[in-house]
Formats: sequence, structure tokens, C-alpha cells
Amino acid sequence: MRSNRLVRGLVTATALAAVTAGSLAASGTAFAATPERSQGAVAGPASATEVVNLGLSSSQAKRVQFYLRYYAGVYTGAIDGLLGTESWKGMQRVLRSYGYTGAIDGIVGTGTIKALQQYLKSDGFYSGAIDGIAGSGTRAAFAAWADQLPMD
Repeated sequence: MRSNRLVRGLVTATALAAVTAGSLAASGTAFAATPERSQGAVAGPASATEVVNLGLSSSQAKRVQFYLRYYAGVYTGAIDGLLGTESWKGMQRVLRSYGYTGAIDGIVGTGTIKALQQYLKSDGFYSGAIDGIAGSGTRAAFAAWADQLPMD
């Protein structure tokens, strides 16, 4: 009888050890297969592949693209309401006359925003500081400017 208890105890311990080892091995594999989570937004200039509408609606952004293509002649991309790299390259070309001295790279950084603020101020849409920060005043001025642009 004692030998049966000893055998049952050893079998139970061995089975428990096997199950535990299998669970640990599987959990390591499951963890390794977990997909990466995307990073949150960071403060800094937008990358050249990003869409940066600065608060504009799709309709307002289309007006900006229409202006850049047909009035300023600096944009050949789609009029899709998404201000991406090519839209911002066109805007940077326009902003050369308003203090933009950076690369025509489509990245919406401090220099681009400062020149945009100067442009909006010269047209009477912006009254804030030329600080390169796309805050609520800059965004509202950009939207007001876009609203008055023609679409024909």
C-alpha cells in the first residue's frame, strides 16, 4: 500500500512538472508572437509621409490644394483633401516669399509654421506671434484663409 502511494505521488509530481514546463514554454512563444503596438504622437516636426491638415476639414484642404495647383502653380498632386508631402512642398514654395528658408521637403516643422504665420498675418488672417507653433490661433487663421479660397 505504501508503494502505491509513493508511485501515485511520483506520477502526480511528474505530470504536474510536465504540464508546468509545457505552459512556460508556450507562454514564452506566445509572448514572442505578440505584435508591436504603435507609438503615440510625439512632439516635433511631422515626417514627410504624414498628412498634416492643421485642423482643416477635407473641403478646406481641397481648397488649399486647388489654390496651390491652379493659382500658385506649385502643386501637381491630387486634390484629395489630404495635405501630405507634395501639398506641403507646394506650400513651402509659396512661403519662400514669406520668410521660409528651409528645404522644400514637405515636412511641417517650425520654419514652415513661422512662414505660414507670416503669410497669414500679411493677408490679415492671423494676429498672433510668429513663433512656429501651430496653436489654435494659427489653425483658426489657416482655416479662415482656406475658407475664402476659390474652388474654380
